Amino acid sequence: MGWVALAVVAIIILVIVVGVLSGIRIVRPTHRGLVERLGKYSRFAGPGIHLTIPFGVERMYQVDIRETLVDATPQTIITNDNLNARVDAQVYLKVKSDEESVKASQYNVANYQVQIVQLARTTLRNIIGTLSLKSANSERGRINEELRTTLRTETANWGLEILRTELKEIDPPADVQETMNKVVKAENEKIAAVDYATATETQADGQRRAEIKKAEGIKQAKVLAAEGEAQAIQLVNEAAEKYFVGNAQVLRKLETVEKAFWQNAKIIVPANGDLVNVIGDLAGITPVPVKPSQPNPTPGQPQQQRR
Repeated sequence: MGWVALAVVAIIILVIVVGVLSGIRIVRPTHRGLVERLGKYSRFAGPGIHLTIPFGVERMYQVDIRETLVDATPQTIITNDNLNARVDAQVYLKVKSDEESVKASQYNVANYQVQIVQLARTTLRNIIGTLSLKSANSERGRINEELRTTLRTETANWGLEILRTELKEIDPPADVQETMNKVVKAENEKIAAVDYATATETQADGQRRAEIKKAEGIKQAKVLAAEGEAQAIQLVNEAAEKYFVGNAQVLRKLETVEKAFWQNAKIIVPANGDLVNVIGDLAGITPVPVKPSQPNPTPGQPQQQRR
């Protein structure tokens, strides 16, 4: 009997230990727990060790509160200009860490990750369906913000926080994409041609202005040279009036002699003519009288020695 009692006690103790061990729950900092007792919400479990009643009396459901990426999966949407665009989006969300939000994520919605996908797809169809393909591509920021606002409104009682939404792609059909690429290429070539023409025009204008500046410089140099000559003439005239009063012819002849000597001028005297003291005449000096020419000696008569 004693051994039987001991065995029973040992079994009871073992069951209790196993039950206690099986009732220990550990909640990580990235999760929050909801404890239910016999199918009814009992308490909220934060990070740490928690004891629950084993054997199915109490059960704990842990909820991940980290940021989660939900892919809305690609879909084909007809735009306002009747083009089929392939649209894909992503939603970044998380469950709020407070007790009410964690409870709402489990009790107010069956599976928030699945339902947020369907809600995002429907919202995208409503938004992009009112836009043309070109405006949809150029207004991604507005579409993202409108999608985020709608999701936040619709999931207000789900205990979720919609962090951001991102459009991954808005792709037109292949033939439309090819046409758009050609249009963009043509526009780029047009812009390049305009830029080249503008650069060429600017260069030509620069050269024209340079030539004008050069011509103005030459003109100014000539004007300055003419003014210099005029001043020189004026000074000569003033000197003539001052030092050669009534002797303008003498001054002119002196200038002529000076130029003749300076330029190594040669004076040609006709043959068999009277020798004229040209330089003296030019200088206003009385010419030296010319001696009469002597007759040529006859043959056989001795010539007189020339002096």
